[in-house]
Amino acid sequence: MNYFSDPVMRKWLVVAFAVIVFDHLTKWWVSATLEFQQFIPVLPFFSLVRVHNTGAAFSILADAGGWQRWFFIAVGVIATVIIVRLLKHHAREPRMALALSLVLGGALGNVIDRVVLGYVVDFLYFHYRSFAWPAFNIADSVISVGAALLIWDSLRGKPAEAKVHD
Repeated sequence: MNYFSDPVMRKWLVVAFAVIVFDHLTKWWVSATLEFQQFIPVLPFFSLVRVHNTGAAFSILADAGGWQRWFFIAVGVIATVIIVRLLKHHAREPRMALALSLVLGGALGNVIDRVVLGYVVDFLYFHYRSFAWPAFNIADSVISVGAALLIWDSLRGKPAEAKVHD
């Protein structure tokens, strides 16, 4: 099945590709600008910091000894296949297709880091007094937005089919 032959599907794949490009441009800028673990306060509650995450969200399994890199790559590849198939099925449902495209682009952005670098570059760091949210990146943000849109779409449900009265 050629996913690029359908112009609607192609549009959503371009969205996913744009996410990957933006994610990697920001990671490149951070890696070129900040030293590892360098911390730059931007606002009282927000800083830029360059960290390398070998784990998953919130650094889960970060200290697992190395096997987690290949595990997360495999999960990312499997997720990509599933998301592309779902996207093909829902390409004409704008909210669902946008959500899937965002998750796809974000997931691939982080998979590319894992394949090339062995870790994911994180740099957005929100904190307030003793509370600190783990550093994250654009890919993580876009995955979260996509997931929120998926939840919203599932809660809204599909519009009822117009009933034909004789």
